[in-house]
Amino acid sequence: MPSQEEILEALRHVFDPELMVNIVDLGLVYDIRQEGRTVTVDMTMTSPTCPAAPQMLQQAKMALEALDDIDEAKINLVFTPPWSPDRMTEEARDQLGFF
Repeated sequence: MPSQEEILEALRHVFDPELMVNIVDLGLVYDIRQEGRTVTVDMTMTSPTCPAAPQMLQQAKMALEALDDIDEAKINLVFTPPWSPDRMTEEARDQLGFF
């Protein structure tokens, strides 16, 4: 089974197309669970009306299913708790000019 870090690293290849920052550094990934060869990710969007949501969800699923030992990735879109810029990493803040 891949480690949590390997899963996060795969998800770092998925970018918000409007902000050009990966979903991990944006703080969009809330929870990761593994059961056998299935991984389930709870994630959110920066806005409930994000037009890129379907694209990012599909890319996250594909990135995870490309990993060895993962046969299926389930991506749950959640909005609780609501996303805020406080969830971003320092790298994302720097990239977007948040101080």
